[in-house]
Amino acid sequence: MHALDVLGDPVRRRLVELLAQGDRAAGELTDVVRAEFGISQPAVSNHLKVLRDAGFAQSVAAGSRRIYALRGERMTEAQRWVDEQVGLWTTTLDALDTELHRGRRAASEEES
Repeated sequence: MHALDVLGDPVRRRLVELLAQGDRAAGELTDVVRAEFGISQPAVSNHLKVLRDAGFAQSVAAGSRRIYALRGERMTEAQRWVDEQVGLWTTTLDALDTELHRGRRAASEEES
């Protein structure tokens, strides 16, 4: 699954935001997401599973709790894709800007 497919869901994006602030227990993540999105604990668990399976998060058992941590490799993949798209648009917009300036210069030369 492409990194942006995983991040396309607002609940998963919020979980990533929370994990970017530091490791958190599954219960804490569930409490925050349930309060903000009004979804059930099993639904939050499913989103955490998607993040784990897609390589965005990892979890370790700490007694009876599961502690989640963000894994940066997949975030880097998403950033690389965004950077490529921005690069393509920047090149295209720079070319458009050049053509607009040429058109304005040609129009003002015709008026003179």
